[in-house]
Order: sequence, then C-alpha cells, then structure tokens
Amino acid sequence: MNQDVQQSPRAEIYLLFATLFRQAPNGQLMQWLANLDTDDKSSAMSADWSALSEQAKGANLEQIQDEYQNLFIGIGRGEVMPFASWHRSGALMEKPLIELRQDLASLGFERNETVKEPEDHIAALCEVMAMLVEENAYQQGVFFNRHIASWYKNLVTQIQGASAAQFYITVASLFASFMELEEVALSEQHIAVRSSDVD
Repeated sequence: MNQDVQQSPRAEIYLLFATLFRQAPNGQLMQWLANLDTDDKSSAMSADWSALSEQAKGANLEQIQDEYQNLFIGIGRGEVMPFASWHRSGALMEKPLIELRQDLASLGFERNETVKEPEDHIAALCEVMAMLVEENAYQQGVFFNRHIASWYKNLVTQIQGASAAQFYITVASLFASFMELEEVALSEQHIAVRSSDVD
C-alpha cells in the first residue's frame, strides 16, 4: 500500500465529527445531512450515512439540543465523557492530557484560548486529525494511535448506552465505522513509513 492514505474526504469527515461533538448541530448542518447523497452502496459506511441522513430529515432541533446538553454537559456532568483522559486513566486532566499537550507542541499546534475544554476532548482531537490529513502529514498515524485508537470504542459504547441518546446513537455508529477504517488504514501507513525508513 502506498504510504499516502487517501486524503479526501477524510479531513471533511473529521471536521464533521468535530462539529457534532463540539456542539449540537444547527439547522444548516442538519439540512446538509438530510440532503446527503447516499446512493453509493459500495462504501463501508453507506448504511451509517443513510441512517444519519434519515435521522436529520425528521429531526427536531430543540430536541437534539436538549439531547446534546444531557449527553455531553448535564448538570455537573453529562452521561457521556468525551475526554481521552477520563477513558484512558479514569479521571480528567491526567497523564494522557499531559502527553497530548507535549505532542501538540511538537507538531506546532497551540491551544485556542477561546476554547474552554481541555485539548483531549474528542472534538479537538478530530480537528487535529483533520489538519494532519490536509497536510498529508506522516504523523497522522502516530497521533491517531497515541491519542484516539485506544479509547474511541469506549466513547461509542458510552453514547450507545446513554438514556438520553437518540440522534447521537446514529452519529456514534457512523463514528465507529469511520474510526475502524482509519485504524486499519493508518496502521498500514505506519508500517509503510517504517519500511521506507529501513530501505
């Protein structure tokens, strides 16, 4: 396999997930999702794209905003914890966040002071992946494996088991399908890069 994993539309998909996990979708995004062309049945994610599009067509924005609030914010905390540290170490602001900050600094990324959440929020990690994909950076596989691969399935399971989840169950299913494809593709990319270094 060529070490360059196909770039498009991977960055756009990462940014879509970043948006959906950062905040409840607005009317414009829901309309875009409702109008998705899902005729391509050859895609491994086609069923998930179709399901998300169907959900968006009949969605009530106010209900989805309430769902997002209950899932990810709540009173004190929501049903779902979208932070790597919590899933990897059992608490917020732990060693995984420190390691992430070190890696972000080495990649030249700086924290946006307007963002209140720690950098290990899944939305922020998806944004970083989108930028690495757009740059076709070889570090995308390393970053994915270090900061996403070990806990995204726990996040999906938490969303799917949450009592408030309806629309986000479909989001989680698509997210899981995409991440599984990424896990395979980026592991192959990592092997290819290592092989080229040996050559």
